[in-house]
Amino acid sequence: MAAETAGDMVWARVLEDGVFRFDASEAARAAAGPSLSFADPRRREAPRNGADTPAVVPAFEVAAEGAQKVVIKLPPGTSFYGTGEASGPLERTGKRVFTWNTDAWGFGPGTTSLYQSHPWVLAVLPDGKALGVLADTSRRCEIDLRQESTIKFSASSAYPLIIFGPFNTPADVMTSLSHAIGTVSMPPKWSLGYHQCRWSYDSSEKVLKIVRTFREKGIPCDVVWMDIDYMDGFRCFTFDSIRFPDPKSMVDDLHSIGCKAIWMLDPGIKKEEGYFVYDSGSKSDVWIQKADGSPFVGEVWPGDCVFPDYTSEKTRAWWASLVKDFISNGVDGIWNDMNEPAVFNTTTKTMPESNIHRGDADIGGVQNHPYYHNVYGMLMARSTYKGMEMGNAVKRPFVLTRAGFIGSQRYAATWTGDNLSNWEHLHMSLPMVLQLGLSGQPLSGPDIGGFAGNATPKLFGRWMGVGALFPFSRGHTETGSIDHEPWSFGEECEEVCRLALLRRYRLLPHIYTLFYHSHTKGIPVAAPVFFADPQDPELRKVETSFLLGPLLVCASTLPNKGAHECAHKLPKGIWLPFDFADSHPDLPVLYLQGGAILPVGLPIKYVGEASLEDDLSLIIALNENGKAEGVLFEDAGDGYAFTQGDFLLTYYIAELHSSVVTVKVLKSEGSWKRPKRNLKINILLGGGAMISTDGVDGEEIHLTMPSESEVSSLVATSEFEHKKRMEMIQPIPDIEEPSGQEGAELSKIPVDLKSGDWFLKIVPWIGGRIISMAHLPSDSQWLHSRIEINGYEEYSGTEYRSAGCTEEYKVIRRYLEQSGEEESICMEGDIGGGLVLQRQISILKDNPKIVQIDSSIQARSVGAGSGGFSRLVCLRVHPTFTLLHPTEVVVAFTAINGSKQEISLEAGEITFEGDLRPNGEWMLVDKCVGLSLVNRFNPREVSKCFVHWGTGDLNMELWSEERPVSNETPLRICHQYEVRQTS
Repeated sequence: MAAETAGDMVWARVLEDGVFRFDASEAARAAAGPSLSFADPRRREAPRNGADTPAVVPAFEVAAEGAQKVVIKLPPGTSFYGTGEASGPLERTGKRVFTWNTDAWGFGPGTTSLYQSHPWVLAVLPDGKALGVLADTSRRCEIDLRQESTIKFSASSAYPLIIFGPFNTPADVMTSLSHAIGTVSMPPKWSLGYHQCRWSYDSSEKVLKIVRTFREKGIPCDVVWMDIDYMDGFRCFTFDSIRFPDPKSMVDDLHSIGCKAIWMLDPGIKKEEGYFVYDSGSKSDVWIQKADGSPFVGEVWPGDCVFPDYTSEKTRAWWASLVKDFISNGVDGIWNDMNEPAVFNTTTKTMPESNIHRGDADIGGVQNHPYYHNVYGMLMARSTYKGMEMGNAVKRPFVLTRAGFIGSQRYAATWTGDNLSNWEHLHMSLPMVLQLGLSGQPLSGPDIGGFAGNATPKLFGRWMGVGALFPFSRGHTETGSIDHEPWSFGEECEEVCRLALLRRYRLLPHIYTLFYHSHTKGIPVAAPVFFADPQDPELRKVETSFLLGPLLVCASTLPNKGAHECAHKLPKGIWLPFDFADSHPDLPVLYLQGGAILPVGLPIKYVGEASLEDDLSLIIALNENGKAEGVLFEDAGDGYAFTQGDFLLTYYIAELHSSVVTVKVLKSEGSWKRPKRNLKINILLGGGAMISTDGVDGEEIHLTMPSESEVSSLVATSEFEHKKRMEMIQPIPDIEEPSGQEGAELSKIPVDLKSGDWFLKIVPWIGGRIISMAHLPSDSQWLHSRIEINGYEEYSGTEYRSAGCTEEYKVIRRYLEQSGEEESICMEGDIGGGLVLQRQISILKDNPKIVQIDSSIQARSVGAGSGGFSRLVCLRVHPTFTLLHPTEVVVAFTAINGSKQEISLEAGEITFEGDLRPNGEWMLVDKCVGLSLVNRFNPREVSKCFVHWGTGDLNMELWSEERPVSNETPLRICHQYEVRQTS
């Protein structure tokens, strides 16, 4: 970016002490649009008085076309977090993210844009202090953390930067951020139970059967979800008259057994006269417009659709009124999906940038689509939330949104999108939930078990073990997959799921209290382990453990190792293990921090089964001074009376004096009367051992501690019994080959090739496909498999998916780097008629920047009557590349005749033959990231090159000549890939 102006940014104090706004100039400050992240945008504009000055002043560059880059240099040893809903590791140093809400089905660890946008970085300094940086722009924004201790933001127009801190702890930064963007709405308590979902439970009978099975099997569940198939032809706000003839009656039946119902609403409204939503929206003129002023029409589930323009208050009120009427059917919660907004059959996966939004003046006025793209989902969730408020003012709305922006937590929970049923995605789900919490969104979780593909019993059980302790806990899978209910994977998996969810429900009093703290103070519910000791650098990359307040959850994402077999890094101080007599090799290990009191409830199957009069337990871990404290928030579990003081906030304290522990209420807040209930006291001794006594809540309770020798004996006995129990328990057996249904391939364990610049995943038994091709230095994933788009394939015919596409390869050789050979794998597949497709994939030893794929069709046993030759065959190499930034990508090359070619997505399909073929090299150029994937080949082996632009993807095919082959005359295409930096 050529700078027209550059220098240090000008600053002003805003919000509160330690918070500063930076702009490129006074003129840029005056010209900046309204904040779409702040709960009250005026607070960003109002300067405050004070004597404090910024600890760091960012530098800026503004290009002639108005693009702005900001650079913040921090001390060496700074660790970066945040960036919102981002895949990949927890510690973000070395990563680059683009804020552009994207329908990112089957995303990978290197995907740079997911469903939500949070232009926010949390920086933990070497001394444990922290600061946060918000680039307050709704436009597409690059967050570049690849340079050590340096934050770079780039966007296409000027924007203010808000820096929070440095403050003493990361939690202090999150609290300060919440004063700007707001906190999570206090969720109804039932929404913190377990949710069961599928695309789709397609009839009232199926829905009721699923919930009744949970009850019969004693597995906790509070919510069942209805995906798009409940609708009449995917028309929002309608019900299929055959499969869901009486939704209110169905919901009444659900409520009678303690279960809530959540229903999906998408933004795409079927363009159909006579459909009441389309007719009323057209009458009210609420649709997003094309540049010519006519309504934009794009294809989604119902076919041709129009899209509400939620940037207008008029549209939001219209939508809210529809929601208000809709929930009279017994709707307990609403699921907003596809609201990036996703549009089918477009390369960008969304609507054209030339579309017009007639936004209200207070959020930016009339603008084209890029200005509002990232906030579209948040504004939809906002109007859905409002409609639920209008429909039932005494209930807290529950909305789940796929797309969002920083600040969305004010209106909706979120989930981490369309993940895959594999171990990699199980692992990624932990840092993703933690990153969302570090970006202001504490109410999140993944699709437990994975959305796409088929989980195995061990994978599902392990995922449920940790997913039962995420802030939002929902199992969900897609159509065409095998059943993914807890009882679908055999008795061992079912028992693990039951134990995991009973554990969650025992902890609900604590989890609900954490949400109250998050609602009032803005701190995450699930926090990274380094929150316990921000000064310890060894904790900063820990991503298989997390904190729920003083509770440490240590999980395993390794198929062959349970959490109890893994070495977990514990923060300094006392951390005592405990369980509910439910330890299992496939469940996480729990620790309580010394000095903490953990309130827990009784085992229950749904939230409404518990009452405030139920017995309560306190699990106590004394610190080195013999003290502990804890807090419990209680209210009606729904409604808003708690905002008027109708709650009970109890501060418990435990103190050891002369071998006697006294447990009592230190103080309480709120007007809610303390229930008459028993209080069980459990004091942890170490090694899972504890001593217990009973009393009455609100009264002093005394417990005599055993002597040191008795404690040692109790601890040794407990550890021995625990070890023996874990050895006797049968871990969930695994089946690595789920059969029979679409998507099964995604749960296969691929072969990894990792060397030099490249990391490839190859699955021999699904067409030998390369399903992932990650370039390590740039952290770019060029190839990614999904069910409809299968990464890298090859065919022996000129027709796509010809009979010569093999689904069965065998690995015949594998060379590993440590054996002195280059990293490579050789596979063969039988394609009939005495022919085999052979492929050798290598990362070159003499140039590890290059991946080489050497493919051939070889004759093995062609018939004598054919003269030793096969049928007519053609080798067709068919790679599918994921386009992370579709509008910024071109295919470029110099043709054999010397002409320069540059093909963009408008070209559609195009074939190059003869002298128009690339002269041995063509490139996929991503201008947005400044990288090119170079594909080199021998022009003598390639008769034509074919380009096909798809929906967010691109095929760059190489075709051999078409001819028979013999033993001596195989068809061959040997080609290479290398990544280059481009200007």
